[in-house]
Amino acid sequence: MNNYFEGHTEFECETEPVGFASVELRDGQQSLIATRMRTEDMLPILPKMDQVGYESMEVWGGATFDSAIRYLQEDPWERLRAIKKLVKKTPLRMFLRGQNLVGYIQYPDDIVEHFIAAAAKAGIDIFLTFDGLNDTRNCETVFKAVKKAGKKIEANIIYTISPVHNLEKYVEIAKKYEAMGAEAIHIEDTAGLLDPVSAGTMIKSMKQNIQVPIHLQCHCTGGMADMTYWEAAKAGVDVLDVDVASFALGTSHPPVESILVALRNTPRAAKLDLRLLSEINAYFQMIRAKYKEFTSKFTGVDISVLKHQIPGGMLSNLENQLKQLNILDKLDQVLQEAEFVRQDLGYPPLATPFSQIVGVQAVMNVMLKERYKMLPKETKEYIRGAYGKTPGIVKSELLKKVLQGKDLITCRPGELLAPAYEKCKTEIGNLAQNEEDIITYALFGETAKEFLKKKYQK
Repeated sequence: MNNYFEGHTEFECETEPVGFASVELRDGQQSLIATRMRTEDMLPILPKMDQVGYESMEVWGGATFDSAIRYLQEDPWERLRAIKKLVKKTPLRMFLRGQNLVGYIQYPDDIVEHFIAAAAKAGIDIFLTFDGLNDTRNCETVFKAVKKAGKKIEANIIYTISPVHNLEKYVEIAKKYEAMGAEAIHIEDTAGLLDPVSAGTMIKSMKQNIQVPIHLQCHCTGGMADMTYWEAAKAGVDVLDVDVASFALGTSHPPVESILVALRNTPRAAKLDLRLLSEINAYFQMIRAKYKEFTSKFTGVDISVLKHQIPGGMLSNLENQLKQLNILDKLDQVLQEAEFVRQDLGYPPLATPFSQIVGVQAVMNVMLKERYKMLPKETKEYIRGAYGKTPGIVKSELLKKVLQGKDLITCRPGELLAPAYEKCKTEIGNLAQNEEDIITYALFGETAKEFLKKKYQK
C-alpha cells in the first residue's frame, strides 16, 4: 500500500499534512442540536481537545451568542473566558458575520470596533469573517479592527450554486480578501452543495491564484462531503473543518476520524491520536444524548438540498420553529417555497442572516397561501440594499413594491449608520456593569436587557 502511494501522482501538488479545525462547539452543535449546548457541558472535555493538535477550535460566534442569552441564560463573554482558561495550546476561533457581527442586522462601525476589541481581549485568536452576500465591503471595518487588536483574520467565502455564481467569481472574491489582509481564505459550503470534482477544481484554482492558506468546510447534508474532502486534500487544501463522529454527519460536517484514516497512507497524512479522539467522541456521545430533544430529524442525506440550499443550522432551527407554529407537516412545502423566494431575491447565499430571511419569507408565503402578501422588515431592507449588493437582480415587482420610487442603497451600508455605542451606554444605564454588557445590549436590544436583568438578580 505504501509503495503504491510513494509513486502516486495524485497528491504531488501538496505533501504537507492536512490540518484539521474542530467545530463541534460552534457549528457542529448549531447544525445538530439547535445551538443549545451549555458551557458546563463544554468545559470538562476541553483539556483533551487541546491535546489533539487541531489548527484551531471554533468555539464562539455564529448563533452561540444569541442562543446563550436568549435560551440558556448564560453570558457568552463568560463562556469564552472559561474556555480560554482551559485551552492553553490551540488557537480559539470565532465565526463572525462581518458588519452583522453575531446578530442579524448591520451594526454601526463603532459597535463593530468595540465588539472586536472586547472579543480579542476575552480570548479570540482567529476571526473567521464573512459577509452573507460575499460583499467584501461589509468586512472592511472588521478587518481593520482585528488588525488593530493584533489577531488573525480568516476570510470566509460562502459557497452556493446559482446562475450568478461561478469559479471565476469565487477566485475574484478571494483575491479581494487577500488584498484586504486576510491571512487565510476559508471556503464554506453551508448546505452541502459542493461536489468532489468542483471542489478539486476550486482548490487548485485558489492555490494557483492565492498565496495564503486555503481552508474548507463542507456540511454533509447533500451526502458528498467526505468525497469532497478527499478531492480537496488531493488538490492541496491546507485545513479541513471537522467534528468527532458523534457530532458529525447529517447536517453537520465530516468526522475527523474517517478523514484521518482515509489520508493515513498518503503524503498528506496527519499525526492525530485516534485513541484520544475516541475518548473525546465518547464524551460527545453522552452530550448528544443529553440534548436529544433538540436533535434535528435530518440525520441522513437530503439531496433536495441542491434545490432549496437551506444550510444545516437553519434546517434544525426551521424545524423547531414550525413545531412551535404547529405546522411541521408543511416543512417540505416551505423548503420548496424557499427555492422560489431565493430566486426572486437575486440568489443570495443562504448563510445567516439570509437563510433566515428566505426561510421566514417562505413560511409566510405558505401560511398566507399567497406570495409576498406580507414582507417582513428584514426582507424589505435586503431588497433596498441595506445588507449590501445582491448577487443577482431582485424580481422587478418586489423592487417596485419596496422602493416605491426611491433609490437603492449602493454604498457600503455601514457608512449610513450613525455611531451608537455612547447612545447604547446611556440607554442601558446601570443595568450594564461592564463594557461587554453594553455591547450585548447594542447587539440584541430588549432581549439583552431581559437577560441582564435576570443575570444580576441572581
